[in-house]
Amino acid sequence: MITATVKEREKKVKTILVTLPKPDNGKSPYYDLAKKYALKVDFRSFIHVEGVPAKDFRKEKIHLSDFTAVIFTSKNAVDHFFRVCEEMRHEITPEMKYFCISETIALYLQKYIQYRKRKIFFGKQTASDLADVLKKHHTETFLYPCSDVAAEETQKFLQENGYNFKSAVLFRTVFSDLSDLADVFYDIIVFFSPSSIHSMFHSFPDFKQNATRIAAFGPSTHKAVAEHHLILDIIAPQKDVPSMIMAIEQYVKEVNK
Repeated sequence: MITATVKEREKKVKTILVTLPKPDNGKSPYYDLAKKYALKVDFRSFIHVEGVPAKDFRKEKIHLSDFTAVIFTSKNAVDHFFRVCEEMRHEITPEMKYFCISETIALYLQKYIQYRKRKIFFGKQTASDLADVLKKHHTETFLYPCSDVAAEETQKFLQENGYNFKSAVLFRTVFSDLSDLADVFYDIIVFFSPSSIHSMFHSFPDFKQNATRIAAFGPSTHKAVAEHHLILDIIAPQKDVPSMIMAIEQYVKEVNK
């Protein structure tokens, strides 16, 4: 029944809102998509991050010197880990080991440390990708810097595999003020996290989807769409469309014939 409903909702797409920050360099595959299909694409982050002050972090009684390794799952985690270390005047030892969920995040560490002189390991995209390398370092004491809406997948993986780790909330996800979008309509709104969907309903409790198509990436985001009784029109990732941009292009190509 849902599939039929989605099919009936297929109409030409002219405008897309991507709920991410506008790219600093002006480059994005979404701009390429806009040019290719004569679309108007806007970026607007529905959430933003605020750091937890060092004075609040101290109340958690987490001693940074107790840890021999850090697990990073986002650039935000990297930024706020080093920020808190600086605010607390904690000197990180050269022996500290860094485990990153992807190579992109591992390379981002160059912003703060001498990359080639440190012990850095990375996976493909999830904590489980790090399984083999973590096994070789199972005796380490891990710090897992995260937000107040930390990915349950990572914590669950670490718990189930018996790693000695501690989660440290170093930044919070905050709803952005979206009041200026009250009378703005988009054919497609693209979501990448449950928090962005919750933010929309925080600003617009009476939001009605109507003809707006919803695109969502990842199981937790799909779940949030369902919880708010929205129709999920564009799903990613899927076997034949691993990325959000591919899923949207496939949809636009079909409905804009």
